[in-house]
Amino acid sequence: MIAIIDYGMGNLRSVEKAFESLGAFCSVISAPSSLEEFKGVVLPGVGAFGEAMVNLERDGWPNRIREFTSAGRPLLGICLGAQLLFEFSEEGDQHQGLALFPGRVVRFPDSVRVPHMGWNQLRLIGKSSLLKGVGDGDFAYFVHSYYIEPGNPAVVAASTDYGVDFASAVGRGNIFGLQFHPEKSQAVGLQILRNFLEIINDKGR
Repeated sequence: MIAIIDYGMGNLRSVEKAFESLGAFCSVISAPSSLEEFKGVVLPGVGAFGEAMVNLERDGWPNRIREFTSAGRPLLGICLGAQLLFEFSEEGDQHQGLALFPGRVVRFPDSVRVPHMGWNQLRLIGKSSLLKGVGDGDFAYFVHSYYIEPGNPAVVAASTDYGVDFASAVGRGNIFGLQFHPEKSQAVGLQILRNFLEIINDKGR
């Protein structure tokens, strides 16, 4: 049912195990051609934005991902994977992203310690099917030095304060992103992954 994209950036097994604990069938894939077999896709990631895009482009992922989402099938970006959904990042030299959402990725100010690591609160903004059952003020687990500045505030589903108020969850239509790690966020994270499974099932009907 769910494809987890392996493009050489991060530990995929923890994401896979979290979905499996919910009874979901998921498969780590490294070939873009196999994406068509799945109803939903997860784009995880830990590391540098530029290297991630080089790896994705080398293997031919960007167009496949755009085709997948254009067909209405759900995508969930996690941590670096959420940042890649936007137009560009200022990490190192400026790098182009997948541009599924307008906006950029920028570094936290020097006034705070980076990386932002550990538990922090989610402030819910509006209603999101991905965050159903999550309470305003619930905690999630973060590890990142850069954050998303969406070009369209309407895509922000939750924000978090760490020196600046940044978008910690985004979503529009069938595309979602989480700056935090749901697979490390205990009950809150599992609820969000459970919601993503429901979204996939709804889209498949």
